[in-house]
Amino acid sequence: MGGRSGEGIGDKGDVIARGDAPLMAGFRLLDIPLGDVTIRAAVAGNGPPLLLLHGHPQTHVTWRKIAPELARDFTVVAADLRGYGDSSKPEGGIDHIAYSKREMAKDQVAVMERLGFSRFALVGHDRGARVAHRLALDHPDSVSRLCVMDIAPTATMYARTDKAFASRYFWWFFLIQPYPLPERLIGADPEYFLRHHLAGQTKTPGATEPEAFAEYLRCYLDPAARHAICEDYRAAAGIDLVHDAADAHARITAPLLALWGARGTVGALYDVLETWREKALDVSGYALDCGHLLQEERPLDTLRALQDFIRG
Repeated sequence: MGGRSGEGIGDKGDVIARGDAPLMAGFRLLDIPLGDVTIRAAVAGNGPPLLLLHGHPQTHVTWRKIAPELARDFTVVAADLRGYGDSSKPEGGIDHIAYSKREMAKDQVAVMERLGFSRFALVGHDRGARVAHRLALDHPDSVSRLCVMDIAPTATMYARTDKAFASRYFWWFFLIQPYPLPERLIGADPEYFLRHHLAGQTKTPGATEPEAFAEYLRCYLDPAARHAICEDYRAAAGIDLVHDAADAHARITAPLLALWGARGTVGALYDVLETWREKALDVSGYALDCGHLLQEERPLDTLRALQDFIRG
């Protein structure tokens, strides 16, 4: 995994240092301008580069329980996806193209290049794993190893939708409704929606402690963030499926580790490893005893799995 030390990483060009990262011991916040958007990332460590991508409704703070330990061995970049956290929230445009996983993946490749890394290990959870899937297809030379956490491929999940999936993952079908329906309904009580969503994802009470929830809520209270989140899901149900269909025969070449929650929806409804063997050449993986939020519910197990896999 090529790369460079984390020393002086916040001093590159117009990258702006924002101070210590809340809830992420030893990490510094950086704003990384990429032209049309700016991506917020928390960075720490030395050694081979490792990019962590969060899901919905989280931010980079979702990695707080494992990132400091990972930073002992790796230069860890925990980034906010465009539309989430403190990253830019551009308008979606025609076909919600600005929130296609292709565009979101380009952001993250550019982030790593700006920080001096042309090739890196990549870990994505939930929406971040969908971005990571596209990134590994579009930029195969950039990815040394890929871990996807608690997802099956997007096209597979839509193609196999049934009542059980639609009931458990209702937001996949709610958030894609035309603007402004979901934005206005969530806007009536964002905190309730966020609490309900997180409670449905986790099978480990207390996994998201009050301080972390407060950070997620801070971001979720921004109407621009809620709109961007809907645009992310709208893109997934439209332009992303177009891109996936065009690449139906393409395969991820980097070694891929799939982790999922044994008590979550993905593990219950899909043969997770088989879905990824349809998309990648070298697949391994297993379930952890938790729900959807592996890194928050079972941080030590998740940490060990990632350390073993990334070290090869």
